[in-house]
Amino acid sequence: MLHDTITRLIIRHVNEAPPPPDLMFLLHDVARLLRHDADKRASIHGMTRAQWVILFWLERQPGLSQKELSEILEVEPITVARLIDRLEARGMVERRPDPKDRRIWRLHLLPPSAPVLCELHAERAAIHRMATAHIDPATEQAMIEGLTRMKATILGECRHRPPERDGAKAVA
Repeated sequence: MLHDTITRLIIRHVNEAPPPPDLMFLLHDVARLLRHDADKRASIHGMTRAQWVILFWLERQPGLSQKELSEILEVEPITVARLIDRLEARGMVERRPDPKDRRIWRLHLLPPSAPVLCELHAERAAIHRMATAHIDPATEQAMIEGLTRMKATILGECRHRPPERDGAKAVA
């Protein structure tokens, strides 16, 4: 009896049309696939994706603090400290004291990071080409504009939302 019920459910499920694509699932899946591909590419270069991201951010914004990087990467400061330790050991990054606050270390790229950044930029361009291979430029631009608006809306909503109380989670 139970076997027949399960069989009918499976047959009904197989015969049903798949649900239409869902934007939220697609965004999550694309981001996950891009992270997975970047992980593989970074490992070929003897690095991690997190180290790549740090190098990219320091190229864009020299002098970030470890705390600022931890907020950007959404990881604990100790995680960034360990990643910086590894990059520092490879001679790519150095910590410099903040002139206004001796408790803060500012992070700067060193010359040995230049060839690595060239490789990373080439890999990033390859990832971009792969991800947009079957998307025309107008559609890509529309996607960029739409995602930029989504990001701004979400950031705006999050800024205006009252903070959660101790242990209480917001219910959607």
